[in-house]
Amino acid sequence: MKIVDVCEFYAPEGGGVRTYIHAKLAIGARLGHQIIVIAPGNRSEVIEYENGCRIIYVKAPPLPFDKKYGMFWDAAPVHAILDAEQPDVLEASSPWRGAWIARSWKGHALRAMFMHHDPLSAWAYRWFDGVASRDAIDRQFEWFWRYLRRMCNSFDFTICASPSLQKRLADGGIWGAVNIPMGVDAGVFSPARRHMAVRRDLLARCNLPDTATLLLGIGRHTPEKRWPCVIDAVARVAAKQPVGFVLIGNGHQQASVIEHVDGNPHIQLLEPVRNRTALATIMASCDALVHGSSAETFGLVASEALASGLPLIVPNGGAVADIAHPDFSETYTPGNAHAAADAITRLLDRDADQLRSAAHRAAATARTLDDHFVELFRTYADAISEKWEAA
Repeated sequence: MKIVDVCEFYAPEGGGVRTYIHAKLAIGARLGHQIIVIAPGNRSEVIEYENGCRIIYVKAPPLPFDKKYGMFWDAAPVHAILDAEQPDVLEASSPWRGAWIARSWKGHALRAMFMHHDPLSAWAYRWFDGVASRDAIDRQFEWFWRYLRRMCNSFDFTICASPSLQKRLADGGIWGAVNIPMGVDAGVFSPARRHMAVRRDLLARCNLPDTATLLLGIGRHTPEKRWPCVIDAVARVAAKQPVGFVLIGNGHQQASVIEHVDGNPHIQLLEPVRNRTALATIMASCDALVHGSSAETFGLVASEALASGLPLIVPNGGAVADIAHPDFSETYTPGNAHAAADAITRLLDRDADQLRSAAHRAAATARTLDDHFVELFRTYADAISEKWEAA
């Protein structure tokens, strides 16, 4: 199949979407499919990959609040690419301008909306959780649900990578919502990559001995990631027992993150690690992952951490909550630093050997990205076959 993805949230310096797109290009080519990604960029450019796969950048303005990302504006250049490519499957990866451009193209491809982003969790629920019930929030944002239904129901599928998101969208009247769970890079993330020298070095950066606990956070410095909440929680725990926290990432809210660290020597900020093997080694060498966002659609970092043998401390909402299991996880109310600190303390009070053994058992059966893409492409192929038979 030729699959074209109008991917509004792809950027060379991006996070989970970037990781996902690069995996799609590589695995799609290996499975015999041609994957073409159309992304907004600061100039028009084509990057070639194997098997005719490529990323086609369309010159577009940057997002005002995060200039690493672009936003589609003019439909004509995207439609011209689609006219030339004539894909079997057309994907849109956000419910914004890119989706409208994909929706308005006149071709006959199978169409899928892939929910890379969950606006309700990223904004509405984050703003008003704790103030009003979810039902009340949804009623106030019914105007957005109407928009989402109109958009998503004009596609053949709305692809979700977590069961909770699929259920919420289906309950909200999006009839084509299907769950195709995410996976991790096969052979990259593993407990076997744990390296005690790496652990000692990271703890030393946190001004702590190797008898301390080393917590890890990974993600962009953006509001929905809620790093200030996580930092406050870690600081509360670290004031009572030896705990270090390493946060890997950057972003347009970095100043706020640094302000919350407030010079705490036990909390260290590191730049993003692009080498996947190096990142996997760091992951496996830590003692647990702490995450702040309840708006994750993939939960990719939590999946990678679990595949690395790490127990999880995560919010009780979003894709990360779907991954968490009581055997190896503690959950907390999103955005509540006291609750997050209590969750960290509960995890540290558990039997460390039993906890790590449970995480290792989960790592041994981790779903891979190959599994995800095989299922995704089979879903598309089956739907195309059904369309041909119906015709």
